[in-house]
Amino acid sequence: MTEQEKQDLIRRYLDAYNAFDVDGMVETLHPDVEFENVSDGEVSAAASGVEEFRAMAEKATELFASRRQTVTAVEAEEGGGLSIEVVYEGELAQDLPGGLEAGETVRLDGRSTFEFREGKIARIVDYS
Repeated sequence: MTEQEKQDLIRRYLDAYNAFDVDGMVETLHPDVEFENVSDGEVSAAASGVEEFRAMAEKATELFASRRQTVTAVEAEEGGGLSIEVVYEGELAQDLPGGLEAGETVRLDGRSTFEFREGKIARIVDYS
């Protein structure tokens, strides 16, 4: 895959994510996709394989009334992967443990790394 093809695939994934389109997200993924969300240095969510990813993504759509990841930078990674810097903003659809309430807006800066195999996204690690 060229770097442009990889960036286009990430853009399709993020467009689907922003639109709560789980099927669209899954279309960009390798069947053996690995996913991790790392928050404050700890893995807070993980999925192995497209079906685990789908279940996790569907559950996550219930948490937010709206959400958007906006790419602010793209960088090539050693080994052919790509890293993106993002601004994340989402409005909660329900109360969360720790005091966040429905209707509040969550905003944070983050980074995601992507690895590719057979023309699909094979690994995603989100850092916040």
